[in-house]
Amino acid sequence: MAKGIYVVETRPASPEVDAEFNRWYNDVHLPEMVAIDGIVSVRRFAPVADSGPYVAVYELEGDDLQQILKGMIAAARSGALTLSDLQQMDPPPTMRLLELTTEYPAAEGH
Repeated sequence: MAKGIYVVETRPASPEVDAEFNRWYNDVHLPEMVAIDGIVSVRRFAPVADSGPYVAVYELEGDDLQQILKGMIAAARSGALTLSDLQQMDPPPTMRLLELTTEYPAAEGH
C-alpha cells in the first residue's frame, strides 16, 4: 500500500477575512477532505515570521496515490466539497502530491 502526502499552500482572499477563512478551512473543508477515501489525516500550519501561505499536509494511504487525487477532484466536481470565496484564487493555491520513499524513526528518548 502506497503512502504519501498532498501538500497545499493557501492564502485568505484578503487580510480582513483571515479569521473567517481559517474557520471555514478548519471546520468545513478539512472534515470534508478527510471523508474522502485514502485521506487518513491532515495537519495544518500557519506562517511564523512572515505573511507566507498556510500549509495543509494531507496524509494519504492507498493502492494508487493518483486515484486518491482523482477522488479529491471528483468530490470537488460533485459538490461534496464546499468551496469558498474566502480563499485566494489568483494566484491559485499551490499543490503537490508526494510519495513516501523512506521512513526513518527518531532515536529512542527523543
